[in-house]
Parts: sequence; structure tokens; C-alpha cells
Amino acid sequence: MSGYNDQSRLGTSARHRAESTAISTAAAKQDKNSRTVLKRAANSNLSQRMAVVAAGIALVMGVGSAGHAAEQAVEAKDTAAQLAAQKSDATASSKPLSQATAEPLVPNETFKATPAPSTPAAPAPAAAAPAPAAPAPVPAAAPAPAAVAPQAAAPVAVNDPAAAKAYAASRLSAFGWGPEQMQSLITLWEKESNWRTTAVNASSGAYGIVQALPGNKMASIAPDWETNFRTQIDWGLQYIKERYGSPANALGFHYANNWY
Repeated sequence: MSGYNDQSRLGTSARHRAESTAISTAAAKQDKNSRTVLKRAANSNLSQRMAVVAAGIALVMGVGSAGHAAEQAVEAKDTAAQLAAQKSDATASSKPLSQATAEPLVPNETFKATPAPSTPAAPAPAAAAPAPAAPAPVPAAAPAPAAVAPQAAAPVAVNDPAAAKAYAASRLSAFGWGPEQMQSLITLWEKESNWRTTAVNASSGAYGIVQALPGNKMASIAPDWETNFRTQIDWGLQYIKERYGSPANALGFHYANNWY
């Protein structure tokens, strides 16, 4: 064997060893990459797992070189990321608005909401009327004057000789005398007063038809002795009865003494 061949064999062997070493290194890297990809696939969603598994299978089966497999894995990863994003968008759109992170809605420019009718404000309560001022104290009314009984009209003396004589004649029997005593009585009292109810003796003050002295003696019969001839006659007949016994006896004394 020539030296060239030896050198050639040596070179070939060295190249084979280098290639074998490179293949082993590539296989180890592929195996490591496969385990990494599978590990990532376990934590990825279904779409990512499918892409990573496909890339791992391709690496295991030796499809292409390690660099090509890595590029396919990256592309598969990008594809899986896009699928995941699309699925995430679809999932987010199917979730309630409160769970999905929705962008703020842009109101439609052509839609104009009809404003709700405004409720009229309740009228303000009327101001309370001012309390009426306390009434001024009413001054106490002056006590009404005591009712004064109307005074009776002063009695008017009646000078009526005829009526006085008629009354005297009706009273003779009450004292036990007969009609014959009437003439003596008429003469006696004509001398004293002319049968006048208001006759007054200017010198002595004797008063009335019978000329009583003082005149208020006749109040024993009635208080109207100054004006009522009946009161005066009743008192005079009683006086004659007690002092002289009869009108005739009283007239005889008068003739003798000018008084009785």
C-alpha cells in the first residue's frame, strides 16, 4: 500500500470520525431540542402541542438537517402562536363582556338616543304662613253699674172733696155709727180743711183733711198719708172714736174750743 493511500485512508478515517462526531453531536442536540420541545409542549395549549410534537417527530425521524428542523420548529411555533391568538380572540368574544377585556365601544355616529323625559321638579313647598299675632289683651270691661230700680213716680195728692165725703160716709158703720153722724162730720172737717187733702195750718203745721198735728201721725195707717185722702179719713175717724166717741161730740168740742 502506498503512502498516498495510507494518507488517504487516514484522511478518510479522520473525516469519518469527524463526521461521526458531528453526527453524534447533532443527534445529541436534536435529542436535547426534542426533549425541550416536548417539555414546552406539555405546558402549551393543544395547538402549540400539535405543532411542537410535529417538529419533534420530524427531528427524531431525521427529516432534514438540524438547522432545517429548528426552522420548521420556529415556524410551527409561530403558526401555533397565531392559532392560539385566534382561539384566544374567539374565546374572548364568546365570554361575557364583564369577563373579556373588551375595548371601549365607539358609539354609532348615526344613532342618537332619545333623551328620557325629564321629570318636572316638584314645586317648592309654599312658605308657611306667618303665625297670627297674638291678639292684644282686651281691657277688662268696666263693671256694669248696678241696676237701679226705677223710682216710683211720686204720688200726686188728689184734692177731691166730693170723693172724700163719699168715702167717709161708707166708713161710718165700721166704727159703729149710723148715717146721722155724717152731717156732723161734714161740718167739722169743713171748718178744719174744707175737705182738702193737702191743707196745711200756717200757724201750727197741722196737715190734711183731719188736720193731724204733726201730720206724720197718720203714717200709722199707711205711708201715703200726704197724698191719699182715704188714709187721712181712716186715721181721723179712729181718732174721733177714741177721743170723743162720735162725730157729733167732736163737733160740740170744736164749737167750744175752736179745735178738737
